[in-house]
This record gives sequence, C-alpha cells and structure tokens, in this order.
Amino acid sequence: MTPGADIRAFMGRLGHDFARPELLVRALTHGSIASATRPDNQRLEFLGDRVLGLVMAEALFTADTAASEGQLAPRYNALVRGETCAAIARELALGDVLKLGRSEMLSGGRRKEALLADAMEAVLAAVYLDSGFDAARKVVLRHWSGRLSTVEKDSRDAKTALQEWAQANGMPPPHYEQTDRSGPDHAPVFLITVRLEDGHHAQAQGSGTKRSIEQAAAQAMLDLLETET
Repeated sequence: MTPGADIRAFMGRLGHDFARPELLVRALTHGSIASATRPDNQRLEFLGDRVLGLVMAEALFTADTAASEGQLAPRYNALVRGETCAAIARELALGDVLKLGRSEMLSGGRRKEALLADAMEAVLAAVYLDSGFDAARKVVLRHWSGRLSTVEKDSRDAKTALQEWAQANGMPPPHYEQTDRSGPDHAPVFLITVRLEDGHHAQAQGSGTKRSIEQAAAQAMLDLLETET
C-alpha cells in the first residue's frame, strides 16, 4: 500500500521507514473503527509491550552494572508505564494519525492517555514485525533515551516518599484534594493540592489521570521541602 502524507510524516517523526506500511496503519487502528477486514491494534499492543520491556530491561542492565534488581525494577517500571508511553506518543503527535470511530473521535479519543499508550506500544510491535528487533531497539532508544538519563528521579514514587517523610516527622499522611477542574468532560484538567499537617502545601495541574497529578503534586511538595533543608 502507498501511505498517505500524514502517515509518511509520522514515519519521519518516528524514525522508521516501513517496508510494510500496512503494519503501521494497523497499529494506529483503534477498536472503535475496526472491522473484519480492518483489524484493530490490540494484538500488536500485546507484542509491543514485550518489545519495549526487553529493550528497556537490556538498556538498564547495561547502563548500570552495579545496580541490584531492587534498584532496576522501579526504574524499569517508570520507563514502560502507560504515562510514559502516552507522553512519548504526544511528542510524536501520534494522536493526529490515530484511526478512530466517530464516537471515540468526538469524545476526545486522540488525547486519551490509555489510547495513546496502547497505540505507542502497537507501533513498536509494527516496527519489530517490519524490520526485526534491532530496528525496534533503535526506535525505542531514540525516543526513550532522554528518560533513561533521568530515570532515577522518575522512578521515585513521590506519594510514598512524601508519606514516609511525614511519618518520619511525626505527622499524619498527606492530604490530597481536587481543588479545581476545568476543560471539557472528555479531556478534564485537574488541579490537585497536597497539604501537610504543619501547613505546607503544593499543587500540580494537568490533564492526565488524577493519580498522575497527585504524584506531580507530591513531587512538588518534596521539591519544596528540599529547598528548605
């Protein structure tokens, strides 16, 4: 098949020229528009998750030969989790080329975290099936390399770290509160405030899941506390 201009542009952003572009089209096809002759990307997502996992495990294993399994595991989780996959999908403007049914498109499917994460994994599987593991590794490292260098900080569970800090300082657990919500129903933007018993508070705002915004608020609090020590 001859890919359209939007697909060719996405290949350029991705850094892989598909010999079989139909694999990429399938990776970008959501179940809301799939049919008997137009399969969705779920099977590819399953495979892509494993491709990404192996590349990241190998990269972490090689990058820090002194790290224990207990140190590598949270770094790995930070690199392969859905939030990270969705963030990279946004950097690639993957949502612009997603194939969606009308109802999913109208409900903001091109911006939904889960859809973007799943499609990103499916795209990695498509690269693997198109040109093999080395090609898939090249694509993964091209787009994940920046996060590999900061993964030590990213792998910290900020909410757990903040709770441990509060406990160590004789305080009850931090309190998280949704203090504002804006945007349309299909893409809400949350403002989360976290408070400590001693009056410290910090905020984070975003359009991801509430859990991810709470993590960001906790990290903001940890950063604030660090500046005061």
